[in-house]
Amino acid sequence: MAELLAAIADLLREEVTPVLDKAEPRLGFQMRVAANSLAILGREARLGPAADLREHERLVALLGRDASLDDLNRELARQLRSGERDERDAALMAHLEATIADKIAIANPKWR
Repeated sequence: MAELLAAIADLLREEVTPVLDKAEPRLGFQMRVAANSLAILGREARLGPAADLREHERLVALLGRDASLDDLNRELARQLRSGERDERDAALMAHLEATIADKIAIANPKWR
């Protein structure tokens, strides 16, 4: 799936967008947005499962219990809202930094 999405994104970016930029600039812009979205989906398919696994493992260690990734994130959010955890928690901050780095690698790998 990731390879197919990347191939479609490349076709749109390299072949279709330049033609649209000349004929219909507004559509050229929309095509760039579509190509970038496909690239993000491709990276999500390729990198997402491993990133989710790492996030799950960190949350299990942080919270001291196992559950689904969604349930663990809800529990962490509850703890943050209640003030049980805050930015002084080094383990929390390490988890958040690693999770954000994984998400940025998917959304915009050129960011760093």
